[in-house]
Amino acid sequence: MAKLDPGSTLKRLRNRYRMVVMNDDTYEEVVTFKLSRFSVYVGLSTVFVLLVGLTVALIIFTPLRYYIPGAANQQSSGRELREVKIGVDSVSRQMGYQEKYLENIRMVLRGDIPVSRDTTTLELPKDEFSDD
Repeated sequence: MAKLDPGSTLKRLRNRYRMVVMNDDTYEEVVTFKLSRFSVYVGLSTVFVLLVGLTVALIIFTPLRYYIPGAANQQSSGRELREVKIGVDSVSRQMGYQEKYLENIRMVLRGDIPVSRDTTTLELPKDEFSDD
C-alpha cells in the first residue's frame, strides 16, 4: 500500500470541483457551485459548531435546563427544599392535632373522662341588659 504524500493530500483538498443543479425535464442549469474539499469541510464544520452553539444556548437560557438531571440551580434547589420542609412541618403538626382530637373522642366514648353534670359551679357572665 502506497503512502500518502502530505503535499498530495493538500493538493486534493484544494482541487476545485463544479457542482451543477439541473432541471431534469429541460436540462437547464439552475445553480452552479464551484467547490473544493476544503471549502466543504469548512462549511460543514461551521454548520456543526453553529448547531451545537444554538443547542447549548437554548438549554442554558430557557427552562429546559431543569430537565437535565443534576443541572438545577443550587439556590433554587435550596429554596425549594425549605418550602418542602415547611410544608412537611405543617402537615405533621396538623396530624398531631388530629391524633389528639381522635384520642379525646375515644376517651369520652369509653367513659374514661369523668363528666361533671353539676352546673352550679359554672361561672356564667352577667347579662348587660338585666334589671339587677
